[in-house]
Amino acid sequence: MNFLNVLQASPVLSISFVAIIGLILGSFLNVVIYRLPEMLKREWQLQCAELHGEQIKVLPVFNLAVPGSGCPQCGHKISALENIPIISYLFLRGQCANCRARIPISYPLVEALTAVLSGLAAWHFGFSAILPAALIFIWAMIVLTFIDLNTQLLPDSITLPLLWIGLIINLNNSFADIHSAVIGAVAGYLTLWSVFWLFKLLTGKEGMGYGDFKLLAAIGAWLGWQLLPLVILFSSVVGAVVGSVLILTVNRSGNATLPFGPYLAGGGLVALFWGSQINQAYLAMF
Repeated sequence: MNFLNVLQASPVLSISFVAIIGLILGSFLNVVIYRLPEMLKREWQLQCAELHGEQIKVLPVFNLAVPGSGCPQCGHKISALENIPIISYLFLRGQCANCRARIPISYPLVEALTAVLSGLAAWHFGFSAILPAALIFIWAMIVLTFIDLNTQLLPDSITLPLLWIGLIINLNNSFADIHSAVIGAVAGYLTLWSVFWLFKLLTGKEGMGYGDFKLLAAIGAWLGWQLLPLVILFSSVVGAVVGSVLILTVNRSGNATLPFGPYLAGGGLVALFWGSQINQAYLAMF
C-alpha cells in the first residue's frame, strides 16, 4: 500500500497531512502578501518614469524568491530555525532575533489560518481529486484578504488567473456546471459594477474598487451564480457590522475607507464549504 492509499484510507491522517502542508505553505503566503504589493509598486513607478521620460533607476532584484527573507528594520537574515511556522514566532516571542523589533501578529495568523482551512477542506472534500482545486481557492482567498487589509489592493495578477482557473476547473463540473460558472463570472462582475456606478451617480464618490468586481467574478466562476446571493449577503452584512463598530469606536466621522475584499473572500469561503446546504435550507424554509 503506497502513501496515497494510506492517506485515502485514514481520514485523520489525510486531514493532518493536508493541515501540515497548509501550515508550511502559510509561510510562503506571507511572502506573497508582503512582496507582491511592493513588486506592483515598483512596476508602476517604472511605468510612470517611462511615460514621463525620466531616468530609470536600477533597483536591486526584488521578487517572491529574491532577496532572502530578513527583518525590515535591521536587515537581519532569517535563518531556517527562525522560519519555522508559528513555532519560531512563539520561541522568539514575536520579536526579531537581532534588533528585537516586533514581528507582526499577522504572520503566525496567516500560517495558522492556512493550516486550519486546509485541514477543513480535507475533511469536507475528502482526499479526492477536487481537494487540490479547493485548496487553490482557499489559499487565494487568504492572500487576497490580507493584501487588501494591508494595502486596499486586490491585484489583477491573482484575481484574473483565479477567474480563468475557476472556469477551467468547472469544465468537469467540479464545483458548478460550466454554464453556471460562466454566468457566475459575468453576474459577479456586473453586480458590483452596477452598485459602484449607482453609488457614484448618487454621491459623486467611488464606493469600492474595480478589484472587488473581479474578485466576485472569480468567486462566481468557481462556485456558480447560484451561490452569489449568499456571498453578497454575507459580505454586505458582515462588512456593515464591522464598519459600524469601527465608526463607533475608532473613527466617529465615518470617513474611513474599509476594504471590501476580505468580506467577499469570507463569503466565498462560507459558500465553498456550506453554500449548497444553506441554499437548500433556505429553499426548504420558504
